[in-house]
Amino acid sequence: MSQPDFSHDGIRTARGTAFRYLFMLCALLSILTTVAIVATLLVDAVDFFAQVSLVDFLTGTKWNPTQDPVSFGVLPLISGTLVITVGSAMVALPIGLLTAIYLSEYASERRRAYLKPALEVLAGVPTVVYGYFALVYVTPALDTFLPLSTFNALSASIMVGIMIIPMVSSVSEDAMSAVPDSLREASYGLGATKFTVSTSVVVPAALSGIFSSFILALSRAIGETMIVAIAAGQTPRMIDLTDPAGMFLNSIQPMTSAMVQIGTGDIVGQGPAYKSLFAVGLTLFVITFVMNLISEIVASRYREVYR
Repeated sequence: MSQPDFSHDGIRTARGTAFRYLFMLCALLSILTTVAIVATLLVDAVDFFAQVSLVDFLTGTKWNPTQDPVSFGVLPLISGTLVITVGSAMVALPIGLLTAIYLSEYASERRRAYLKPALEVLAGVPTVVYGYFALVYVTPALDTFLPLSTFNALSASIMVGIMIIPMVSSVSEDAMSAVPDSLREASYGLGATKFTVSTSVVVPAALSGIFSSFILALSRAIGETMIVAIAAGQTPRMIDLTDPAGMFLNSIQPMTSAMVQIGTGDIVGQGPAYKSLFAVGLTLFVITFVMNLISEIVASRYREVYR
């Protein structure tokens, strides 16, 4: 019968094996959690589509799950989600990218050590605080020169955009910092200015990482709940592309806000109104999954490999 190995090498090997299985267990738990969430959405969504036509759900232009006549067209909710996403992107993407360029190319090491953690504090602020701030402070401030409704998409978009700025700036800055200094030095050797090096050399070289940060931030904006539930309102309506101002100045209802309304409403637990919560959730999951899939394809297509 073999004796256990209590030597230094034996203990180190056993420790390595234990950590390997621990890490494998954590990875499996993450996968199983995702599978369980998707399975739950699918089971209840299938029950919903057994009562409501999938075609009517995907093409309907009216959302009214609780009052007669009931209607379950998800397009108004998708429209509201797109408005918030586009509005927040107009705030977060340029500000986040310019901030990343400054941190990577212009800020000193000491300044970066203070600014980057301070910026990332924004990601730690509870989203309900953002929503309350939008409703109580941002909307009245904008109302002084814009004809805003009390609940509107503009205030919600601004606050969602501010919330996701750290995602854009942090990931983009990491991608730019990974660009080899040899590329910068070669450009400086040719007489390029710092601005030219930053915008014409560093940014294109880090494009895959920058694009990934955009998709990550927009996926976060699509799934944001509390800000839009508090500040955007609960008025499901189709967007009118001929009236861009009206899209942002009036109340809308994104998919996440509709899910909150259904989940907290006084509805029958097994009725179609309750089951529609899972159908909307599944739709939101599919949209986010497709966006992340596109991000992976684009990132792998434009990823630069440096030696």
